[in-house]
Amino acid sequence: MGQTVFIPRELDANEPRVAASPDTVKRLAGLGFDVVVETGAGTRSRIPDEEFAKAGAAIGKAGDVAKANVVLKVRRPTDTELKGYKPGTAVIAIMDPYGNDAAVAALAKAGVTAFSMEFMPRITRAQSMDVLSSQANLAGYQAVIDGASEYDRALPMMMTAAGTVPAAKVFIMGVGVAGLQAIATARRLGAVVTATDVRPAAKEQVASLGAKFLAVEDDEFKAAETAGGYAKEMSKEYQAKQAALTAEHIAKQDIVITTALIPGRPAPKLVSAAMVASMRPGSVLVDLAVERGGNVEGAEAGKVVTRANNVKIVGHLNVPGRVAASASLLYAKNLFAFLETLVDKTTKTLAINRDDDLVKATMLTDGGKVVHPAFAKADQQPHVEPAAIPATTMVADASAKPAAKKAAPKKPAAPKSPSSKSKGIA
Repeated sequence: MGQTVFIPRELDANEPRVAASPDTVKRLAGLGFDVVVETGAGTRSRIPDEEFAKAGAAIGKAGDVAKANVVLKVRRPTDTELKGYKPGTAVIAIMDPYGNDAAVAALAKAGVTAFSMEFMPRITRAQSMDVLSSQANLAGYQAVIDGASEYDRALPMMMTAAGTVPAAKVFIMGVGVAGLQAIATARRLGAVVTATDVRPAAKEQVASLGAKFLAVEDDEFKAAETAGGYAKEMSKEYQAKQAALTAEHIAKQDIVITTALIPGRPAPKLVSAAMVASMRPGSVLVDLAVERGGNVEGAEAGKVVTRANNVKIVGHLNVPGRVAASASLLYAKNLFAFLETLVDKTTKTLAINRDDDLVKATMLTDGGKVVHPAFAKADQQPHVEPAAIPATTMVADASAKPAAKKAAPKKPAAPKSPSSKSKGIA
């Protein structure tokens, strides 16, 4: 009997995704694993138990994790779940370790070898394992769909005998994977699209999708990118100029989508209450960073908030999970691609090479210790997450000199390799 891979049902009520698909179950079996899927694990991703069974999985119960050598999950296992894991189990998931030092320490205490998939380096070899990109791509798409739904008007220009319906104006803030997909989706739906980012490389990407780029393009802007392809911190003077331009632009938009995230920090405030107040009644803001505090002042996690001027701020949680059937298929392939690199093809058993670059980048705990350099003291000295930068600092109303995006700290987050993508949800 081979080693066992266990795919549990996610316990979080806001998590409908699953860490396997019928296709990856077949592939896991081909690697020599016995695959056990917990009953109902794929139900909310439109994958019934029968499909997993046809692909070769055994349908089991939560307690079957005790015999697993590998556990594939979407979210980090809870303390209750960890009690059922045997020491040495390889656990691969989106671990979300920043600000969760107690949870990271619990992984170490349980003796599991935990891999944080969001730390996957962005190198050619790991493209098929990049969960941030696969999930952010869908988040960008869904953000436009959610914005269009709340906007309750047509997005494309329509010329009819009864008159002309003008095209909606959509503004994307942050041109990472999510932002690029949001641009493409909004353009397909016929909107007039503009976008902004502090990285010079974004300008060409935006133009290639048929949208207009908005930024103060001075000398500082031309140098505003880290070696890893992420936005870096701008001076207060640049922030003021950029935010003044942004504030004027936002007042004319119908839908604004914000996507800016910084590893290890609360999301930067890009849109102030004054900017929201300047928008026309019926306008919509979709905040994809709401789970990290939000880019929009007044956004509330898990809610659609309507302001006094009848402008809506959409703050849905787990946006990729809103298209779970698609998100799960992509995420499952990401996990399989990584797990395949951890298997000895001759013996068909798990053989983790701790000198491998992918392993070193993603391994969070091992042998009862926290081994990732960014969290090595998580079980000794709890990490205190810095306070969110207030909107009055990051941005201001158009009558003042607002400031824009504050970017990544120098503390090494996930070891990301060079990429032209920003950290706008991806």
